[in-house]
Amino acid sequence: MPNLKELTHRQDRLEGGHRLCAGCGASIAVRQVLLGAGVDPVVVGCATGCLEVSTTIYPYSSWKTSFIHNAFENSAATVSGVEAAFKGLQRAGKIPADKKMKFVAFGGDGGTYDIGLQSLSGAMERGHDMVYVCYDNGAYMNTGIQRSSATPRGAWATTSEVGKAQQGKEQRRKDLTSIIAAHGVPYAAQASISHWKDLTTKAEKAFAVEGPAFLNILATCPRGWRIPYNSSVTVAKLGVQTGYWPLFEVEDGVWRQTVKVVNRKPIEEFLKPQGRFKHLFKPENAELLADIQADVDRYWDYIQRRVAATAE
Repeated sequence: MPNLKELTHRQDRLEGGHRLCAGCGASIAVRQVLLGAGVDPVVVGCATGCLEVSTTIYPYSSWKTSFIHNAFENSAATVSGVEAAFKGLQRAGKIPADKKMKFVAFGGDGGTYDIGLQSLSGAMERGHDMVYVCYDNGAYMNTGIQRSSATPRGAWATTSEVGKAQQGKEQRRKDLTSIIAAHGVPYAAQASISHWKDLTTKAEKAFAVEGPAFLNILATCPRGWRIPYNSSVTVAKLGVQTGYWPLFEVEDGVWRQTVKVVNRKPIEEFLKPQGRFKHLFKPENAELLADIQADVDRYWDYIQRRVAATAE
């Protein structure tokens, strides 16, 4: 488990000076994940999205790694192909058999939960030795804050408006971490930018396992969430403390909750700071707010049951 002093001496593979918004959770997530990659060379693949367009504006790049930009929907397929090519060249004797290299794909929730799910599922099922990281900011932020299947119930987005017909997104958020865990991969985990030690530890585990690994990271978006740029980490922490975003890992089929929350805060404390939920606090939406709390409670209880069922 890394400590803060050790991490400060590790190479930062994402350079400053990129054009992501102030307070963007994606860049925080990337830095913490890559700190867990160790000293081996890393090949990074990145789906089209905020992270890609803001760090690779031609002729500049903020990446201190080999970097491949691909389409919105196929980051996992691209990186799995690079991993397969590397191993093929090793078998052919063109790359030394003892040479070590790590492979990681990044995608937002739009390119992961939705249009990239088939590519991701295929890479996980085929067993490629790679890490897939979803920086989950809960909408298609790069193209105008459209709702995705990661968008929380009740959230405003440009395609889930607030008005007479509806009060934000009507559907519950997809539980992608459980879906990937169901593939039987060696390692899958849910993390948050607010808990750096938990996240970097999970990143180390993900890079260390042989075979596919998956990290789903709560990564705030000040613009889409309608929060001050300097409150990103605070709001992400409230997501953990309210139980909206439990921190857990699934390692070889064993579920563990990695950060205990003894006294969960009410979901209102996570929602209130965010402008995308301000309509929920009108008197006429009290019932919807109660339903959202019930959704969070059910998901929390589900995670507790999974952890208890595989307790060692």
